[in-house]
Amino acid sequence: MITYQAPLKDISFVLNQVLGFPAHYQQFQEGEQASPDIVAAILEGASKFSADILAPLNAAADIDGCRLVEGQVQVPAGFKEAYQQFVDDGWMSLGHPESYGGQGLPKSLNMAVHEMVVSANHAWTMYVNLTWGAVTTLMHHGSETLKQQYLPKMVEGRWSGTMCLTEAHCGSDLGLLRTKAEPRDDGSYSLTGSKIFISSGEHGMTDNIIHLVLARLPDAPAGSKGISLFLVPKFNLNAQGNPAEINKVSCGSLEEKMGIHGNATCVMNFDGAQGFLIGEANKGLSCMFTFINESRLEVAQQANGHIEAAYQQSLDYARERLQMRAAVRKDPAKAADPIIQHADVRRMLLTQKALAEGNRMLSYYCAKQVDLEHSENPGVRKQAQTLLALLTPIAKGFVTETSLESTSHAIQILGGHGYVKEWGVEQHYRDTRITAIYEGTNGIQGLDLLGRKVLASQGAILEPLIEEILGFCSTADSNPNTEAVTGLVEQWRSLTQELGRKASGKADEVNSAAWDYMMFSGYLVVAYLWLKSDVVAKKEIEDESNLSEFSHAKLHTSKFYFERLLPRAQAHASALQTGADNLMSLPKDSFWF
Repeated sequence: MITYQAPLKDISFVLNQVLGFPAHYQQFQEGEQASPDIVAAILEGASKFSADILAPLNAAADIDGCRLVEGQVQVPAGFKEAYQQFVDDGWMSLGHPESYGGQGLPKSLNMAVHEMVVSANHAWTMYVNLTWGAVTTLMHHGSETLKQQYLPKMVEGRWSGTMCLTEAHCGSDLGLLRTKAEPRDDGSYSLTGSKIFISSGEHGMTDNIIHLVLARLPDAPAGSKGISLFLVPKFNLNAQGNPAEINKVSCGSLEEKMGIHGNATCVMNFDGAQGFLIGEANKGLSCMFTFINESRLEVAQQANGHIEAAYQQSLDYARERLQMRAAVRKDPAKAADPIIQHADVRRMLLTQKALAEGNRMLSYYCAKQVDLEHSENPGVRKQAQTLLALLTPIAKGFVTETSLESTSHAIQILGGHGYVKEWGVEQHYRDTRITAIYEGTNGIQGLDLLGRKVLASQGAILEPLIEEILGFCSTADSNPNTEAVTGLVEQWRSLTQELGRKASGKADEVNSAAWDYMMFSGYLVVAYLWLKSDVVAKKEIEDESNLSEFSHAKLHTSKFYFERLLPRAQAHASALQTGADNLMSLPKDSFWF
């Protein structure tokens, strides 16, 4: 069974041909360093690191997991050495500003690297990407003193970061949290409480771990408006800025999880730990959303990484496995045919392929907006921020839901072999299952999209993307799929207006429609990106480019998406239009067994 190999040809096709990243990088200062040669070298290096170093560790780490020994977490064999090489080779600092020791390259390029490493080893990569999110949050909201003390070592990767959000009684309702922060005479705070589900909360891979912790000040208002954000190091710093005495923060236990066994998911106890306020008092949740939103895009890539890796293993197996005679024989002299000759197996393989490649385009389209939201041009910056606000819940929700489907297909394609550990595909299903849950469950993503974004703006947040899609469609009117995309855009508008009218009279209408609205939106946005891919692929074929064989496969995969997968959008539209009564009219006491 093969291990993961980065799909460099497709990644380059999406970045260069479909989304025009070479021209995009010339529009802002950080991008000027990202010449085509530099980008190609970075992608090649990340591909090699992912395949040679990370992928071979993945299966063993799933079996061995993490262990808590006398309060210290032992990570799986090879993880610390791989992390050290990642840091030494400069990968940690790639997309961070030079002013804090970073390389000053675009964030989008860092996201391309992230796709490869997370596809190879999801659990290991979480030790990395949580630090990236903590760096971004501290950079945006921390005081200059905290930035100077902590950012250089975090950017380098010598210190790592976490996000400490929820507690045993909270779940996603962070307004219920009880961890308290009491002022000290020196201007710092004493934090007391317990946090659960803290990924990478304790390990020995770095010299310090910097926890970003939500807590309440003594006079804080109730609910989410009374939450503040604090930086709490594992080791306090001495006068020279180096780790000194251990802070009063510890790992109480490790969660026993369904998947991602190689990552230490901890219960973290704060027993009067010293912490430092980040941002304004009682504005902590707003600050933490910088971390949360970046993490949601990373979670989408985690999920798509499992689609890609599972597809590669499925395809390799389907080409070699001889079983039953196909309706159209490949080799009549043999007793059976490769299962890739069977139509139903191809249905599953093409579903994986179409979703992996479509979701990749969605991730890189979002990555492009991440670059542009820091543009010096106010109009460009505002449009990118609007697009990201809309697309982040779509990407997180849609990609993770389709990852569950695609990794399940991998198990099905391998049959009984897929259900046993030695073939490796069942790990993808277990590992990706968390992606639909953490950083806000997909029900919450739907509510964020429909309630807080679309209806709260009276549909205005949709218009920049709609204008872009329709503008592109006007240049692609000869493509057979253009009409389907334009029709879905108009349906998107009408569904939004209909839900707005219903919601004004019945509060449950938004909640009952939100998940289906999110999925409808996902199928539409990915269809738009497949249409863009179509236009490029057809031009490559007409130009008799050396990509023509690749381009023919692109057109076939797009045809499958439009004819086999996109019709699902109508099922979601029909479901959300039925209203809330079929969900809410049954009295709660009538749910019985």
